[in-house]
Amino acid sequence: MKIRTITTGISLASPKEKDKIKQAAEFNQKAKILFEQFGHEVQTTRIATNSWEEYLQDFSPAEIVSIIQNLEKFCDELNVNFFNIGYAHRPENIAIIPEIKKTTSLIFSSSKIGDKETGINYESTLESAKAIKRISQETENGYGNFRFCAWANCNSTIPFFPAAYHEGDTSFALGIECSDLVMKAFTTANNNMQVAEKNLQLFLADELNKLADIGEKISAQFGINYNGIDTSLAPPLERQESIAFAYEKLMNSKFGYQGTLTVSGMLTRVLKSVPVKICGYSGLMLPVCEDVGLAARANEQTYDITNLLLYSAVCGCGLDTVPIPGNISTEKIAAILMDIATLAIKLDKPLSARLFPIPGKEAGEMTAFNSPYLVDCKIFAVD
Repeated sequence: MKIRTITTGISLASPKEKDKIKQAAEFNQKAKILFEQFGHEVQTTRIATNSWEEYLQDFSPAEIVSIIQNLEKFCDELNVNFFNIGYAHRPENIAIIPEIKKTTSLIFSSSKIGDKETGINYESTLESAKAIKRISQETENGYGNFRFCAWANCNSTIPFFPAAYHEGDTSFALGIECSDLVMKAFTTANNNMQVAEKNLQLFLADELNKLADIGEKISAQFGINYNGIDTSLAPPLERQESIAFAYEKLMNSKFGYQGTLTVSGMLTRVLKSVPVKICGYSGLMLPVCEDVGLAARANEQTYDITNLLLYSAVCGCGLDTVPIPGNISTEKIAAILMDIATLAIKLDKPLSARLFPIPGKEAGEMTAFNSPYLVDCKIFAVD
């Protein structure tokens, strides 16, 4: 098991408060060293702010883009490679996001399209769909959408990007990569669902209690609040640790076939019941273009977007890194986002959508990403 991210959240009242960014960067490095001293690999450290609408509300769109570019330069000087400016929920601000993506390379952000209290915001949903479409057309291979998602019902303790944002005093949380434990638990279960569930509970409890103990000690040492561990199954790029292939060890059939929903529900049940302080999604992630097994089964069409929406009803993230045709209409993108928001609000759970319209390509063609974070696969059909 690895620590995918140490994410520190800060609240800005003004973009001039760069000292807070510097302090968060310094804390992240100290925390990383401490976890590594206890034998835990830390893949990334990240910083997330409160909604940029709060600290950039007095500026024009052009000024906002320029300020965010300057923030990126400052982050680059600090060797901060993952910086999230939080979400926008007003349509006029969501409309600025494509320009932000086009002119930056390490700035992540999101849009809020609904929550349990207020329901779906249809204007923000449509504007988010327009943003996804524009980003796909205005960034290389549409890759800017890797740094943007639309979400509903997400809270401020998610350490994973792009949905992360912050509220309140400075705090930190951990995101993990534990698909190796899932593979181990399922491989040794002899196709028995109950044994697999028990195995995974034991493996996770053992490993995560160690991390939680270190997290609490770091919190006490530095006086920074500890939000807990997002137990979501962040995807590995190593083939032998694919979450899809782990499913298949237990199901004895391919990911997407009958039984996939049951395993998804069981995984989420275990991830939410680990006896440590949990936060964020703490559910199952199925990011198509970040997992070699999911990409392989997408190429074989063992599942589709409708299946992924179904699995979202019992898992934890939504639609993540899903490639779709470049000529998809804004209205169809908006319809997908509304489906995600409807599920999130009805089931009172956090869900997000990170969609990749691929410029100039149609359903069934292969993506051609040039990224260490993404796996190429066939583009999904959207009917």
